[in-house]
Amino acid sequence: MRIHCKLFVIAVCLGVFLLLYFFGGNSADEQLLKEVKEDNPSPSAPSEVVHKVASKFTYRKHHELNVAAGEAPKERKNGNSINRVANVNTKSRLKTNGGRPGSRRAPAEEVMHLAVVACGNRLEETLIMVKSALLFSVKKIKFHIFAEDPLAAHFEKGLGQWPRSIAAKFQHQIYPITFSVGNQEEWKKLFKPCAAQRLFLPVILKEVDSLLYVDTDVLFLRPMDDIWAFLKEFNSTQLAAMAPEHEVPKIGWYSRFARHPFYGVTGVNSGVMLMNLTRIRSTMFKNSMIPDGLSWEDLLHPLYQKYKNHITWGDQDLLNIIFHYNPECLFTFPCLWNYRPDHCMYGSNCKEAEEEGVSILHGNRGVYHDDKQPAFKVIYDAIRDFPLEDNLFQSLFYPIQTKFLDTVNTLCGRIPQVFLKQVEKTMRKVYELKVVRHVRPHH
Repeated sequence: MRIHCKLFVIAVCLGVFLLLYFFGGNSADEQLLKEVKEDNPSPSAPSEVVHKVASKFTYRKHHELNVAAGEAPKERKNGNSINRVANVNTKSRLKTNGGRPGSRRAPAEEVMHLAVVACGNRLEETLIMVKSALLFSVKKIKFHIFAEDPLAAHFEKGLGQWPRSIAAKFQHQIYPITFSVGNQEEWKKLFKPCAAQRLFLPVILKEVDSLLYVDTDVLFLRPMDDIWAFLKEFNSTQLAAMAPEHEVPKIGWYSRFARHPFYGVTGVNSGVMLMNLTRIRSTMFKNSMIPDGLSWEDLLHPLYQKYKNHITWGDQDLLNIIFHYNPECLFTFPCLWNYRPDHCMYGSNCKEAEEEGVSILHGNRGVYHDDKQPAFKVIYDAIRDFPLEDNLFQSLFYPIQTKFLDTVNTLCGRIPQVFLKQVEKTMRKVYELKVVRHVRPHH
C-alpha cells in the first residue's frame, strides 16, 4: 500500500512539474516574439520573423550558458542597432549604378559615327553605301549626311522606306553644306562638288568624339565595326587614319607629279578616313607658314591660300600637306581598307587584299557606272539590287559569284578571290550571328 502511495505522489509531482514547464516555456516564447515585433513592427515576410526569433533565442541561450559557466554577463547590445546595421549592409550590397536596390543598369550601347558628303548626282551612290554598311555591321551606326538642299528630302524619303529591322540599326542626321572660313563657293568647287566639306567635320560636329568619313563611292564588304576598332590602336599622338594612295612609288601619282609636300613616300588617299575629332580639335599643327602651331580650324584657309595654285586633288592634297608636317599624327592602315582600281588595273599590287580579301571597296574613277572595270560594277549592282531582309547567300553572294565569271578576262576580274574572299567570310559571320546563335539549344 505504501509503495502505491509513493508512486502516486511521484506521478502527481511529475505532472505538476510538466505543467509548470509548459506554461513557463510558452510565456518565454511569447516574450521573445513580443521583442521581435517591437523591434520590427511590420516584417516583410514570415521567414524574416523566424530568422529574428532564432537569432534572439541563440543569443539568450549563449548568455545563459556563459552565466552557468561562471562568466560575468556581458552588456547586451541594443537589438534595434544590430538590426539597423544588418539592414544597412544588406541595402549597400543591393545598390548598383542606378542607386536602385536590386537593379543593374545595362552599359550604354556604343554607337559608331559615319559621315558622307553628297552633292550633284550622288544620291543613289550614297544610299547604296549606307545599305552596305548596315548589311554587315554589328553595332548601331549614326549617319551624318552632308547634302545640298535639293537632295535632303530625297535622303529622308529613301532612308524612310527601309524595313523596320534595318531602320532599328541606325540613326541619321542631314546637314547643309557649310564652310566656316573663306569663300563658300571657292571651297565648294575645290575638287569634286562639296568634297572639301570633309575638312570641316571636326569644326561642325563638335559633339562627336570619333568619326569615319567615306566617299559616296565606297562599299563595305565587312562590318564597319572592324575598321572602327582601329581607333583603339592609335598611339598617344595619332588622331587620324588613312590608307596609302599607292603601294608602288614608281607608278604612284604623288611620287611622280606632286608639286607640294605630301605624306610618306606615296601620299595618302582620303576616300576612307578614320578620325578622332576630339584630338584633332585640341592639337596645334606644325606648318610651313608660321613657327608656332595652328589649330585645325585656323590652319585650313591659310593653307589653301598658300597652295591653291599647286594642288590637283583638292582637299586630299591639303590633308597630305598637313600630315607631311605632322607625320606622328597619322595612323596608316593597309590597302584592303581602301581598295581602288589602281590596285588591280596595273597588275595586282595590294598583297593584303590577296591574302584576306577586300574589306572596303572604293569605286573611284566612276567604275560603278561604266564598263571599264566590270569587277567593281558587279559588286555595286549586286548590293543595289539585294532585297533587304532576304537571304544573303542566295540573293547576294551567289549573284556576285555567278556574274564575276564574266569578268575574269579583265585586269581586275582575273583575281576573283580578292573581291570574293572577304564577302564570303563576312556573310558566314552574319549567318552565325543571326541564325546559328538563335537555333543552338540553351544549356
